[in-house]
Amino acid sequence: MIAFAGFTGNAQEKKNKNAKYDIEVNGSCEQCKKRIEKAAYSVSGVKSAAWGIEDHSLHLILNEEKTTVEEVKKAVAKVGHDTDEIKASNEDYNKLHSCCQYERKQ
Repeated sequence: MIAFAGFTGNAQEKKNKNAKYDIEVNGSCEQCKKRIEKAAYSVSGVKSAAWGIEDHSLHLILNEEKTTVEEVKKAVAKVGHDTDEIKASNEDYNKLHSCCQYERKQ
């Protein structure tokens, strides 16, 4: 019985404390950059967040023991920015300043 318990403990996936991810986030300007990065940092476990205006990519370093990429995507969508998997609600998107309203993909 003890040997079996040891086996299952080792079989669990180990979480990375410095996992790196790049996710697509739509935006258009410096205001968007600040808003997107602030939303990412609002998620506990995010260590680094940098969004590129040119490539629309949010470069993340996060502690997988504290959060997931999906949680970051939800936070970014909540401030009006679509990600590759989670779209902002129309209500949140419409709150963006007119210069920040990007062309949305269907």
